[in-house]
Amino acid sequence: MSPLQWCKSSFSTGDAANCVELAADSVGTSHLRESDDPEVVISTTPAALQAFLRAAKSGEFDRIEG
Repeated sequence: MSPLQWCKSSFSTGDAANCVELAADSVGTSHLRESDDPEVVISTTPAALQAFLRAAKSGEFDRIEG
């Protein structure tokens, strides 16, 4: 597998150490990581990532208690 080309979130500015980064591999799998811990990578399908982003944008996770 060739190295992934990571893209930083447009909400991350400068050399901030806490940026969300996204990459896609040659078969279309989406990969996400936090720039301050780049060895931890979450991989998912594009459809699942789109569903997650839609839910987050609509506020579906705003009331989750931890």
